[in-house]
Amino acid sequence: MDATHPFMPSLEHAFTISITLSRPYWVKPPARGDMRAAIYAADGVVEGPRLNGRVVPMSGGDFPLTRPNGVIDFDARYLLEADDGAIIYLENRGFRWARSDDIGERMRQNLPVDFSDYYMRVTPRFDAPEGPHDWLSRHVFVGVAEKIPGANRIHYFVVL
Repeated sequence: MDATHPFMPSLEHAFTISITLSRPYWVKPPARGDMRAAIYAADGVVEGPRLNGRVVPMSGGDFPLTRPNGVIDFDARYLLEADDGAIIYLENRGFRWARSDDIGERMRQNLPVDFSDYYMRVTPRFDAPEGPHDWLSRHVFVGVAEKIPGANRIHYFVVL
């Protein structure tokens, strides 16, 4: 579809989550050649035009699968607490891959890299209570993520 297609969805920035991550715990590579990690959401901040709050410390994390070709398959789940005290469950699935082996190695070493040097996108789902945040449970979102040493910053856009 091109940008003029009558069914082309529009995106609206809803909020950004900045997450501080724990150290990774690695599951040794199984026979199939990939590797699993457990990385916990130590804490974080939610800021944006449609939601503000925090990441509930150590309420979950990411359990990424690193494939032999370097693609990381994310499976993250943790809790958010809105400024009004509402607890929201977040499930993120997505992918990250480096545009070159050198960039991939820098990312594995937790060194800074430019955003244009990798692809990192997520598709979240939210479980929110009835009330001012239930819109999260009724919309499709896409997230564009930044890898920062020791952290991730994910910009969430609601699909309209």
